[in-house]
Amino acid sequence: MAIKVGMVSLGCAKNQVDSEIMLALIRKGGYELCTDSGSCDVVIINTCGFIEDAKRESIENILEFCTLKKEGRIRAIVVTGCLAERYREEVAKEIPEADVILGIGKNSEIVSAIERALRGETVVEFGDKQDLPLSGERILSNLPFFAYLKIADGCSNRCSYCAIPMIRGDYRSRAVEDIVAEGWWLAHHGVKEINIVAQDPTRYGEDLYGKPQLCRLLEELCKIEGIRWIRLLYLYPERISDELIACMAAHRQQIVPYIDMPIQHCNEQILRRMNRPGSRESLESLVKRLREKIPGVVLRTTLICGFPGETQEQFEELCDFARRMRFERLGCFAYSPEEGTPAAEMEGQLDKQMKDRRCEIIMDQQQEIMESFNRLKLGQTLEVVVEGYDRYAESYFGRSYMDAPDIDTKTFFQSERPLAIGDFVQVHIEDTIDCDLYGTVEE
Repeated sequence: MAIKVGMVSLGCAKNQVDSEIMLALIRKGGYELCTDSGSCDVVIINTCGFIEDAKRESIENILEFCTLKKEGRIRAIVVTGCLAERYREEVAKEIPEADVILGIGKNSEIVSAIERALRGETVVEFGDKQDLPLSGERILSNLPFFAYLKIADGCSNRCSYCAIPMIRGDYRSRAVEDIVAEGWWLAHHGVKEINIVAQDPTRYGEDLYGKPQLCRLLEELCKIEGIRWIRLLYLYPERISDELIACMAAHRQQIVPYIDMPIQHCNEQILRRMNRPGSRESLESLVKRLREKIPGVVLRTTLICGFPGETQEQFEELCDFARRMRFERLGCFAYSPEEGTPAAEMEGQLDKQMKDRRCEIIMDQQQEIMESFNRLKLGQTLEVVVEGYDRYAESYFGRSYMDAPDIDTKTFFQSERPLAIGDFVQVHIEDTIDCDLYGTVEE
């Protein structure tokens, strides 16, 4: 009987791509993949170690499977990903029940690690971060019509609050030809929506070609038959060039007018303490330019509240900025001091209650903005991709171009004919439900 291996992938979409590459290696190694991780012989937890909440979730998952192992329901536990890479021997010491602790530079040796664990060995190995596989066969784990396409790994921006460079290493791009080949492979396997991810896609190609090559890459991806939507995630605002804006506008039928650009703050003093360029004026100018040049563009951003030294006046400036910019999508996070980062050592650390309260104020304000934005959609017809059927709501649900997978809102709708996951339909919007839309498929 084949050994069953399951995967729990935590954290971001970039981590998910790593998981999918490992799953392909595991299947090629002769193991049976199991979607119910609690019923597997071997479970792999691909961890996140970015901020405190993510670390806590990773540890809770590991401990849950340690309990199953003690009960004899699991034979081996493999811990890899960012938490394992960041804390290395500390994870092995604190969680001795884990049979394998594997750094990201050893992901390509996942099959060998599993074999050794099943023989009773304890494996604790770390390689060069640059050895993390950036491409290869994947076992797609999303709904079948969409996939993430990772175009680079690591980061060289060195924001003072961020541990990513310590965990993942410096920014390194994949070759254009390699990415495009994977795009064709995804289309051949039924993918209709590609979501481009990297820690900073706007930096893509600088390390390989001497200058940014995101537009060149997008031009090639737009040639792939069968891809309906190409979505850009995590664009660094100061690197959104006029060339990129023009490229998006020219290919609006394929590159959806949706931009996720983490701004973090608008106050220039806070931005400098974050080791980020820009200012409120430059950010406002960028937002204005994007809305002028890309009709119908939906802007998503993230903000950090409670950064060390943030005064009440600086927070109020951030509230005013977000209120005036009226981002269609916005997430706000309380600053999390991360070991080894410059910001964790800064004076002026705020207490958790104040940070959480400031986040709550921003999100309450954003709720009103999103509700107002949704009301403008009443009476319009939107193209929506079907994600499933909600038997409790007795309606289908899906996403329009305005919503990225897993992080944004939904559109619920009725249809007189049966629909399949991955179908693209025209939905007439008739109502709003909180921050979601509701409508009927036009026949």
